[in-house]
Amino acid sequence: MNRSPYEVFNQPPVLENYNLFEQDVALREALYREGGGWGEAQAREFGAICGRAETLRLGDLANRYTPTLRTHDRFGHRIDEVDFHPAWHELMRLGLEAGTHSLPWTYPQPGAHVVRAVLVMLRHQIEEGASCPITMTFAAVPALRLQPDLAAEWEPRLLKNDYDPRFVPAVQKRAVLFGMAMTERQGGSDVRANTTRAEPLGGGAYALTGHKWFCSAPMCDAFLVLAQAPRGLSCFLLPRWTPDGARNAFHILRLKDKVGNRSNASSEVEFHGAWARLIGEEGRGVANIMEMVRHTRLDCALGSAATLRRAVAEATHHAAHRSAFGKRLLDQPLMQNVLADLCLESEAATALALRLARSFDEAPHSAEARAFSRIAVAIGKYWITKRAVAGVAEALECTGGNGFVEESPLARLYRDVPVNAIWEGSGNIQCLDVLRALRKEPAALEALGAELDLARGGNTHLDRFIARLEPELLKANDVEARARRMVEQLALALQAALLVRHAPSAVADAFCASRLSGEGGLLFGALPTGVDFNAIIERARPKL
Repeated sequence: MNRSPYEVFNQPPVLENYNLFEQDVALREALYREGGGWGEAQAREFGAICGRAETLRLGDLANRYTPTLRTHDRFGHRIDEVDFHPAWHELMRLGLEAGTHSLPWTYPQPGAHVVRAVLVMLRHQIEEGASCPITMTFAAVPALRLQPDLAAEWEPRLLKNDYDPRFVPAVQKRAVLFGMAMTERQGGSDVRANTTRAEPLGGGAYALTGHKWFCSAPMCDAFLVLAQAPRGLSCFLLPRWTPDGARNAFHILRLKDKVGNRSNASSEVEFHGAWARLIGEEGRGVANIMEMVRHTRLDCALGSAATLRRAVAEATHHAAHRSAFGKRLLDQPLMQNVLADLCLESEAATALALRLARSFDEAPHSAEARAFSRIAVAIGKYWITKRAVAGVAEALECTGGNGFVEESPLARLYRDVPVNAIWEGSGNIQCLDVLRALRKEPAALEALGAELDLARGGNTHLDRFIARLEPELLKANDVEARARRMVEQLALALQAALLVRHAPSAVADAFCASRLSGEGGLLFGALPTGVDFNAIIERARPKL
């Protein structure tokens, strides 16, 4: 066939106008398996909205036209406001109206965290940045409830499935957003090195003076802040407006020029005697904010699993519609190996992330679930966020040069995906938290063992891996230096156990053979012989 040199052919159609939920078999199965089946109709409807061309376009626009800071008005008055593109506001509206910040708190029934997790993963595939303020608003609730009077004041507006972007006092708004400000330039994750001071004003009020190196989403209506009170590091609620209707002394110095996550305004701020309220007791700041941190870590795992899923969807779709050397990429054995390996990683991430969500549902009613949740969320956060970085890079490579231009969603996914490994404690912090739990909480190790026991006998590679893992956990020598290896093995064991129990044998057997037995390679695309590439890929590939 003679073709014009100007004819466009052998290019895949844009992956859009499809239902993100219906086309994700692993996510659909996990929703039911983990107790959220009652939310299927909402997930299906939301998946259709999230997959529309005009919805996916919002993510591009919000990251192309990034936030801008206005510190003063034209007359010189301090205002500290951030302006956003309309696409950002629409993304926020979508997430908040779907209840991705509120569902487990307003509808506390079995499976509520699981249903929310699925909705979060669907919305996150549109765009990363808006997940930050939505997550922090969701995660602020457990910390607020440590101070019942503040919870009574703020929760009714926080839990509204509404979006009100106006910069006015909270009492005038239909709904509010919460942010967080913990880290300082000299300490980072070592928050006990914080120097921000809190001076008592009486009646539970304090004046905060100091700085924060990272304050996420400074346009929020209130923030949970750590500061040094007379009796030690404490947790405070700092609103953007004082009770008398004045702008609080919350000064935004600049917005961070980040690698990715560019639609979201991250900032450096200073407090100049800013008015705030104490949450809980003085000196209990870390303990009081940790429930917020634990819930945000869950969303880091969910977000990275979602980003990986979107990347795998794009890569498999591309391979199904692109030909090279006489046949489709999808039909070429080496590309099949790479794609199948990516599909395994994505399904394992989804399975573990949704299992973590179920543990949040069960924790209020079960000591074993609480123990499992405390340690497993750090394991999952560490591993899923790390593996997603490598997975997205490989998916981008599967699409060749098409993926390495900004018109491709993979370019943005590649820039965005590292943030979840850093946010709420980087890799070493997660591993040290796991190590601390293993040392101090015997129930945590017992809960992990009970989870793994459910899969014993289902796969010989897994059985052998667990048998080697158990004595490894009890070694005392040089244990901190081995923490990453230990957490990696725990994560692989948990993922494999879930797949062995619930996934098709083609998926479970390939995962165990490649990750647990030493038969696989260090990079994607080194699956051992005997793997049914086609069955794994077709289970994951979206079909328009």
